[in-house]
Amino acid sequence: MKTGVLCIHGFTGGPYELQPFVDFLKVNTDWKIVVPTLPGHGEILSLNKLSAENWMMAAEQTLRQLQKEVEQVYVIGFSMGGVIALYLANRYPICKLVLLSAAAKYIYPTQLLQDIREIAKEVMAGKLEDNQLYQLYRKKWKSTPVQAAFEFMRLVRIVEPYYGQITIPVCLVQGKKDGIVPYTTAQFLFNQMATEKKELIYSETGKHHICYSEDCKDWFNKALQFLKEKEEKG
Repeated sequence: MKTGVLCIHGFTGGPYELQPFVDFLKVNTDWKIVVPTLPGHGEILSLNKLSAENWMMAAEQTLRQLQKEVEQVYVIGFSMGGVIALYLANRYPICKLVLLSAAAKYIYPTQLLQDIREIAKEVMAGKLEDNQLYQLYRKKWKSTPVQAAFEFMRLVRIVEPYYGQITIPVCLVQGKKDGIVPYTTAQFLFNQMATEKKELIYSETGKHHICYSEDCKDWFNKALQFLKEKEEKG
């Protein structure tokens, strides 16, 4: 059976957010993997006048094309992409979901403050330009219109009423040091979803960009095992 995988990146991000996991899957499977860039996203952001519907429809169009080329589809969603994955699962025949740092709730202030403190320490030490976190936030702060952030939050509100309708197998992966999505979000989603086949994997050291966590190889293997596992016959 030919398998396709749709990978969906997060808000203000791009395919690079999922690249380490995508590379791992390419080495360990023969699946057809597609990683679209949502409208206005990628290395250079251009988010003016874009809506939640633009992002959902783009993912939807890619899914529909993929479904024409394969017999079964898995969807992997990171952050906002995890929410879009849930939206797609309610509308299309998808076999399994993997949700990475899914942004069903957002901005975890405690960890964000800790990250900002780390930036502040490096400012005092004159190392600010070397801080990857600072570079990431600076780039996004400059390029993200306020209206786009409201559209992201609106997307979450659009999809939230349907969490309880998810009946396909789901694997959730969440970093405990996530500065954007509270790590308790994964448990919240786990409890909300109706499916009986669900797994919850925590990364003790993982921050929001979970595909770049120090222990990513551990959960890469667990998530792949989940996807490869044959569904139990009733």
